[in-house]
Amino acid sequence: YAMLLSLIFLIVLVAAVVGFVFRHEIKTNFESNLNLALRDYNVTADQHSEAVDTIQRTLHCCGVQNYSDWEKTEYFTQRGIPRSCCKSQDDCLEEDLKDPSKAKFKVFVDGCFFLVTSTMESKMSIVAGISFGIACFQLIGIILACCLSRYITNNQYEMV
Repeated sequence: YAMLLSLIFLIVLVAAVVGFVFRHEIKTNFESNLNLALRDYNVTADQHSEAVDTIQRTLHCCGVQNYSDWEKTEYFTQRGIPRSCCKSQDDCLEEDLKDPSKAKFKVFVDGCFFLVTSTMESKMSIVAGISFGIACFQLIGIILACCLSRYITNNQYEMV
């Protein structure tokens, strides 16, 4: 049991170190995937499009860096900026969403990449605290399992 807990502890420790070391690559990969999702965005509600809409609605953002990122997409030429960027769904008309100068006042202007990464970084202290607490319990479990094993080994009973 102590060996199993030690193995789990080492796996979690390695995952934390790898996540910390490669955090910049994770950000770069997320940004490129978000750019791809915007480029391939469509109304047929595939998983990537739904994810973009959810991020934009939840975090009140639009595009990767800002709302003008949508101007480079094929979707913009057909329908303008998506409705998930709108500050108020009642006040967003399709004509306004096709005109970037009018859309500026109707949609969220901040980009999603900065908001997502800053939200993740702000929650990292909570995740680190919980992980540290679990690691402490694992270490206590390892120590107690070793003590129990030693106690059982030292107090062997004779077989009758």
